[in-house]
Amino acid sequence: MNDQPYGVVIAGGGPVGLGLAIDLGQRGHKVLVVERHKARQPVPKGQNMTQRTGEHFKAWGVSQDIRAATPLSQAELRGGATVYEKLNGDYAYDWLIRTSVNQFYAAETERMPQYLYEAVLRKRLDALPSVDVLYDWTVEGFTQSSTNVQVDLVQTNGEAGKKIDAKFLVGCDGANSRVRNGAGIEQELDAREKRMILAVFKSNALDSIVAERFPGKAFFNVIHPDLEGYWLFLGRVDTENRWFFHRPVDLDATREAVDLSALLKSAVGETIDVDAEYIGFWDLRFAHAKTYSKGRVFVAGDAAHAHPPYGGYGVNTGFEDARNLGWKLAADLEGWAGPGLLDSYREERHPVFASTRDNFIAKMIDDDANFLASNDPTKDLVDFEKAWLERSKPQQEVLKFVPNYAGSSIVGGSGKPSAVGEHRFPAEPGFHLAPAQTADGRQVFDLLSDNFTLLIIGRVDGKDAATTVAKNLRVPMDIIVLEETQTTLAWAARFILVRPDHFVAFAAEQMPSNFEAVLARAIGHSKGPKI
Repeated sequence: MNDQPYGVVIAGGGPVGLGLAIDLGQRGHKVLVVERHKARQPVPKGQNMTQRTGEHFKAWGVSQDIRAATPLSQAELRGGATVYEKLNGDYAYDWLIRTSVNQFYAAETERMPQYLYEAVLRKRLDALPSVDVLYDWTVEGFTQSSTNVQVDLVQTNGEAGKKIDAKFLVGCDGANSRVRNGAGIEQELDAREKRMILAVFKSNALDSIVAERFPGKAFFNVIHPDLEGYWLFLGRVDTENRWFFHRPVDLDATREAVDLSALLKSAVGETIDVDAEYIGFWDLRFAHAKTYSKGRVFVAGDAAHAHPPYGGYGVNTGFEDARNLGWKLAADLEGWAGPGLLDSYREERHPVFASTRDNFIAKMIDDDANFLASNDPTKDLVDFEKAWLERSKPQQEVLKFVPNYAGSSIVGGSGKPSAVGEHRFPAEPGFHLAPAQTADGRQVFDLLSDNFTLLIIGRVDGKDAATTVAKNLRVPMDIIVLEETQTTLAWAARFILVRPDHFVAFAAEQMPSNFEAVLARAIGHSKGPKI
């Protein structure tokens, strides 16, 4: 371990902390990851990963290792189903079919337990010489000045301690974050007063039921009229008949008092064999940090936002935090960030989670509660089946889940950052760049680096001027001239400035005469001119 000051200390070596460390380490920055436990508990969580997370894996150089570690093949067990009352009941429809938007991304979805992809990310981190990791240590506290942060570390067993100097501290240390609390960052809380069980178990009978009735399905949302919209949620962990199960339980429930077989019978509709491997509990709530930084201290992942694991938004949102914050910290450490760039992390990411919470996760719970309160097949079967058919249409949670930074101070234009949008191919400032192929068949995403990229399609003018602008602003920027193809023309712009996190900063048919102002705005110097 190098005793020289670090650029960034990251508290928490879970997936978000590891992703942020890789993002910075690939750029050569000195990073220390402090993780309280080296051993990992094999409890499945954070399994349902979007195509956008697949793009992060590409950017971090782990796609092939992730695919090799995945216990499920790419062709199987990707979708889910919503079921009324019990798994072997009469009413079900396809749910959360994320593959329906595959064409808008340069990667596919992944499904695997968190402990498996953490192992892959740890291995990648080990290959980065500028990154150190302290396992079985904890960030106990810190003090900060206008120029640095002094971080107090203690061994998890409490036997020793040390102080570390860094330019920045990032708390990726979970929902009960010491870093967030130590910085005095308050949270908005929506406690739903629901205690939930998480069980991991093996069952051959459940495997047979699912294989027969739901071939190719991996997870199931069982909505029950007695539960007011809160789910009986179960799904596959691997192909070895291992399953996870969430559901509400009594507030004073304990491992000893829980009858897992009876709880599963209520979800499945019949008694099944159950070989329990793990039983734990968690409190269902929404928590959102009011700000994402205080001075030189930042929070990301569950330290910034916590919510029920409904719809698989958690780890995907946390990884996007890491990609957004990583390049901005790097810009500051390298001396080319404008005065507003670090502030744009909160400006862009905070409203995206608020929208994810309100427009997707909480909406799912409330919509299910309203449906169950208004529709009862034992009272009016015809109306129930009509309403159920309406619910079975393609769900908006996949089609409209488009996190974007429209209108942020470093993007400009109209709108405001949100998780709601429309999947489109045209390049639009503040939105994720859609994939395209070069004339020789390569994926454009594979040509993008950790730098800004200026894509020029079907012409050569503007390249020299853009190079001079980037040099004057000290911005690392690649320029890629592409031939016209069906997919590059779908961007509907010939000059596209792509940020290091692969969101579009600027797009137009013509190279702007004020490109210096455009690039300056993109790195936080000012709001810039209206484009």
